[in-house]
Amino acid sequence: MHTRPSPRRTRGPRTRATAHLAAGLLAAAALLVSACSSGSSTTPAGDTADAALAALPRATPPALSSYYSQRLRWQSCGAPGFQCATMKAPLDYDNPGAGDVRLAVARKTATGKGRPIGSLLVNPGGPGGSAIDYLQSYAGIGYPADVRARYDMVAMDPRGVARSEPVECLDGRQMDAYTQADMTPDDQRERSALVAADKKFDESCGAHSARLLRHVSTVEAARDMDILRAVLGDRKLNYVGASYGTFLGATYAGLFPGRVGRLVLDGAMDPSIDARTLNLDQTAGFETAFQAFSKDCVRHSGCPLGGKGTTPAQVGDHLKAFFHKLDAHPIPTGDADGRKLSEPLATTGVIAAMYDQGEWEQLREALTSAMKENDGASLLALSDSYYERNASGHYSNLMMANSAVNCLDLPPAFTGPDQVRQALPAFEKASPVFGDTLAWAALNCAYWPVKATGKPHRIEARGAAPIVVVGTTRDPATPYRWAQSLSRQLSSGHLLTYVGDGHTAYGRGSTCIDTSINTYLLNGTPPPPGKRCS
Repeated sequence: MHTRPSPRRTRGPRTRATAHLAAGLLAAAALLVSACSSGSSTTPAGDTADAALAALPRATPPALSSYYSQRLRWQSCGAPGFQCATMKAPLDYDNPGAGDVRLAVARKTATGKGRPIGSLLVNPGGPGGSAIDYLQSYAGIGYPADVRARYDMVAMDPRGVARSEPVECLDGRQMDAYTQADMTPDDQRERSALVAADKKFDESCGAHSARLLRHVSTVEAARDMDILRAVLGDRKLNYVGASYGTFLGATYAGLFPGRVGRLVLDGAMDPSIDARTLNLDQTAGFETAFQAFSKDCVRHSGCPLGGKGTTPAQVGDHLKAFFHKLDAHPIPTGDADGRKLSEPLATTGVIAAMYDQGEWEQLREALTSAMKENDGASLLALSDSYYERNASGHYSNLMMANSAVNCLDLPPAFTGPDQVRQALPAFEKASPVFGDTLAWAALNCAYWPVKATGKPHRIEARGAAPIVVVGTTRDPATPYRWAQSLSRQLSSGHLLTYVGDGHTAYGRGSTCIDTSINTYLLNGTPPPPGKRCS
């Protein structure tokens, strides 16, 4: 994703410690995504990439041998039972002598007496989500006991993220202004202001993180994972990735098919589509999720968007009318920094709740407060959780890393506002509620200071062990067809389907899904073809 809700970031599963975790920024980062290898932005929307990601040579290049043989110095950190260390990787794999990047790693060693399987690397998505935060707040304590008994639970913040030499752009006050930029410009003046906001963000990233910006691609992060695998003493990589983490894991499989152990790719992305298609697909996904929310909302007395018998289309019209009202007259929030609930912040708050049906009640209450009581505090809180902004006004680098990775991985969806205007009908058809906002949000990479090094491609990973790809039928951020596509691309892909709502499926309440994945992680047995859970 990038910094406002846009279909190029995907968020991963929310942590149980905080009700959820913002880590799956995939395509909208405000929602963002990525790819690898160099190429131009000429791939037509809807086309599938012809080229497949090529595997790297099996032998480790001599220039990388010192990285593969390094020893980590583990120290206690975070919470009891967790250890942390710093790993070195080459900043530039094509020129290892150009310097290092320091990557933060954390682990919790296996807790059981059974035969240990090895390490299980986890990544919650983004790009930009902290894997270490995810490990310490959820995976290392909340994954099934049988899994934690036989695996060392491990996480590494990817290059440019959180503790691993983070990409830096705007400060807190500047981010406040950026997240409040009008994402539904009505005239040339407003369009120019939006372009200026995107340019300021992009130029700031270039000014503050020039050393990193050319070297935060998903391919490079996947290569870092292989160094970590070797340093941990594992012959093969075992991995659970959610949302954007599926693209990272699939990229690893494509580069190192012979080193694939047990890979779970939950809430899968499709690496074969271009940025515009990705954003358009995700826009339709959020509309699907909103329609499900609409049907649920009107079943409850007091739904602020309509009563029993109100259709999803009518609910959408009521929400759009509320957004339009906020565009002209933002409402109070009681925020210590004086922020009011504007249209862009309210839209982000609603989109944030689409990731998890467990938040629908909170969204319903927040909309009630805003629409009936003129109190925007609760919707603002949802927006702040999406952007990882704390009460003191500090933002994590989630959105900054999200843009950095996504804008490097794929050529931009749009190169200027005229292209966005031409695409608006398609986006508004995909989502009458969010289409306008998400189309303009997809402009964020147009002014990025570094040219994309990636392009759409298939990932086949020929020769890899069985890989489990998980798709949720009404996933808003990673549409189900992406999982279908990735499972077909992978030569050893096994599709596991969850019939339901929300983003990702593992650990979200389906015994069928959890049992299937746990069996695979513990025994290596993938689910049977066509396995569906609800």
